[in-house]
Amino acid sequence: MQASSLAAVSSVSPSASTHLWSVAEVLALYELPLMDLIWRAQGVHRENFDPNAIQRSTLLSVKTGGCSEDCSYCSQSARYDTDTERERLMPLNEVVAAAQAAKNKGASRFCMGAAWKGPKDNDLDRVLDMVREVKALGMQTCVTLGMLKDGQAEKLKEAGLDYYNHNLDTDKEFYGQVIKTHTHDDRLDTLEQVRDAGINVCSGGIIGMGESRKNRAGLLVQLANLPKAPESVPINNLVPIPGTPLAENDRLDPFEFVRTIAAARIMMPTSWVRLSAGRQQMSDELQTLCFLAGANSMFYGDRLLTTDNPDVDRDDALFARLGVKAV
Repeated sequence: MQASSLAAVSSVSPSASTHLWSVAEVLALYELPLMDLIWRAQGVHRENFDPNAIQRSTLLSVKTGGCSEDCSYCSQSARYDTDTERERLMPLNEVVAAAQAAKNKGASRFCMGAAWKGPKDNDLDRVLDMVREVKALGMQTCVTLGMLKDGQAEKLKEAGLDYYNHNLDTDKEFYGQVIKTHTHDDRLDTLEQVRDAGINVCSGGIIGMGESRKNRAGLLVQLANLPKAPESVPINNLVPIPGTPLAENDRLDPFEFVRTIAAARIMMPTSWVRLSAGRQQMSDELQTLCFLAGANSMFYGDRLLTTDNPDVDRDDALFARLGVKAV
């Protein structure tokens, strides 16, 4: 690393959440020796969070398959021949039962995902009922419904929604190689509507889609430099799904994933950084290294929309081995 890059890294206070990051600064973080990077990220983490507490969210697909979008990683796109079957929006009672089961197992947030480009008003009304009923269980609520139209975010807020998930997926420069049916700016527009409505933002991305390290740095810059950084930042490690354009992608170097977690923690010191898709393929040791690098949230439960997740018993055993608690 050149001296100027080292200077750029050292000149930024670890808790400087108002700092506007450049891609060059983030690349300088990535290029630090891994132990130095983790050490710094752990310091930022301890300044802002209990280092032995992990937030647990459960994700349920309330409407699966048949999506008109062409996201190259997604088994739910109607454009690809995958094993995911199209299903209608789940009945309210089944969603509430799943939320209660998740709460009983120790999840504090319940996330509901629907495979839409964006919700129609009559579909949104049914989702609003789900938000109200899950909220009544005493859980935090989150939905991911695609792109929102004017006024829909306000309705979600009135129903009691705590978080809206809408990932940027990748940086603007690489975006068109993954998705062509909508733009990066479309995603940002929905995030702005969510923020303006007073709902917490949950937004992160997917790595391992063939992007460069510079693209990964660019994604983190775009998230951190939003008018307010997302309260939750899910970092997904691509799960290549047969039938999708990315089915044959090589697995990302695990240490590159850890570096991404650490950089996200340093850049967004007060955000919940969440281990998301791809955790099933991670060893307990790799997950622990991610926690050390600043991840303090995870999806908890045996299923993530259409991909597998570690079972609850495995996660509970890991928590016990590490001496960490769920929040």
